[in-house]
Amino acid sequence: MPMPAEQLRLDLGHLTLAAQAWGSPELPPILLLHGWLDNSATFVHVAPQLAAAGYYVVALDLPGHGLSDHRAVGCGYWLWDYVSDVLLAADRLGFTQFTLAGHSMGGIIGVLLSASLPERVQRLLLIDGLLPYTAEADEAPQKLADFLRAQEALGGKRKPVYPERELAVKARMQGVGSITYEAAEHLCERGLEAVEGGFTWRSDARLTLPSPLRLSRAHALAFVQRIEAPTLLLLAEQGMLLTPLKQQLETVLAGTHIEHHNLPGGHHLHLDSAEGGQLVVEQMLKFLAKNESLP
Repeated sequence: MPMPAEQLRLDLGHLTLAAQAWGSPELPPILLLHGWLDNSATFVHVAPQLAAAGYYVVALDLPGHGLSDHRAVGCGYWLWDYVSDVLLAADRLGFTQFTLAGHSMGGIIGVLLSASLPERVQRLLLIDGLLPYTAEADEAPQKLADFLRAQEALGGKRKPVYPERELAVKARMQGVGSITYEAAEHLCERGLEAVEGGFTWRSDARLTLPSPLRLSRAHALAFVQRIEAPTLLLLAEQGMLLTPLKQQLETVLAGTHIEHHNLPGGHHLHLDSAEGGQLVVEQMLKFLAKNESLP
């Protein structure tokens, strides 16, 4: 039987985060960050195995996701705000130094935090996530215009209501980075809420808004180059990162502490099956063992 998770609530002051924890708080900590429109259930195959290997593992529901609070009216969901939230969560958990693992957007958040405060992040584990979507200076006015128009239109939209839970699960299968039915079921455990007429998404609708401002490519690469922690990047062979990076991967990673491996599977390779999760955990534990002598 998999190790059961302890359900946590972390008061950050401006909002409260939900989280799941496995293992003993006396063990070395690993903080897990999920991807966009996902939640902590994305680590259902990974977290218990990491805990069984001797770590205290905490997976967050990021703001606006899962069972966590939504941001206040007038606030947005920008990468740098997530970085601040993760740091506050680590403080509440008493994690002075910790290993940080992230999938997709969670990996990008991990890169920004690791590069900014290297004294806090001992090791960085990335699952099909490294660079944010970027835009150059001459694109900025159009990006802001797109955001403002989408924000105005959002008020007239309503979340879909699915009369049966199974229909919502099937809809989630077709989301960003299509996933298996099993994976969608896990995400829906924390991602759905019952409403009149059926089920709808718990996530904040503002998460679907385009970014009003993006980092330039030079900005993004600067963060990657500043990472000091030993870093493992696991790339899904049928994921969202390997194809656009393939021609420039060596250039992006040159001079960094990033070790990378390609694994079979799609963008959610760690969640789509127990076997995929096992492959990810094996790579993570091998990497952690190799770097266990670090402070």
